[in-house]
Amino acid sequence: MLSLKLSSAAVASPARTAWRSQLLPRSTLVAIAHWRVPSRQATSSPPSTCCHSKSSITAPPSPRAPITRDFFRDRNVWHRASSNTLRCLVGCTAGDFSAMFYIQSHYPALPPSVTMAISMAAGITTSVVLETAVMRLYEGMALGKSFNTALGMSMISMLVMEAAENVVDWHLTGGVVAFADPWFWAAGATAMGAGYVAALPWNYYRLKRFGKSCH
Repeated sequence: MLSLKLSSAAVASPARTAWRSQLLPRSTLVAIAHWRVPSRQATSSPPSTCCHSKSSITAPPSPRAPITRDFFRDRNVWHRASSNTLRCLVGCTAGDFSAMFYIQSHYPALPPSVTMAISMAAGITTSVVLETAVMRLYEGMALGKSFNTALGMSMISMLVMEAAENVVDWHLTGGVVAFADPWFWAAGATAMGAGYVAALPWNYYRLKRFGKSCH
């Protein structure tokens, strides 16, 4: 009797399996067989990477404070900006006046606008060359890094300085370079002072606000 019950159960088991396979597809049966109820520990654990990666992102910098009268009262910044501007003035003036003298000696028929443009370009070039040499010799930088740093100087500062020098010099001397005339030297000193004063506030602003100097 016991063997008869076991054999009937063995026969019924394939029959049930066949009946279930007819009602449900094989893929669904496989999914049900492998399905497990998630534990509380797995469901309650916080997300690991996404939230942590977001919290590690630095917040954007806050807007800078507006410029007030106290912004221009830092003596240390004025001293450094004055030194940087003076070095730029030496380089710009050397190239500017040399180019102006050469053009007037060899190409006197060139219009004043062309002469001024060439002189400004020469002044910026000599300023970059001078700064490259200073950083290479006195600060020990590599030549390539010195040149790239010199190229990263404030172009606005140099253009303002060159424009102020040329406008004042042209107004006082007509652009004529006469080394024997004392008036030429007085006009040249006035033009250099105008270039220095014109570029100094911008250099102070860059150094104070952004920590960047023209040199």
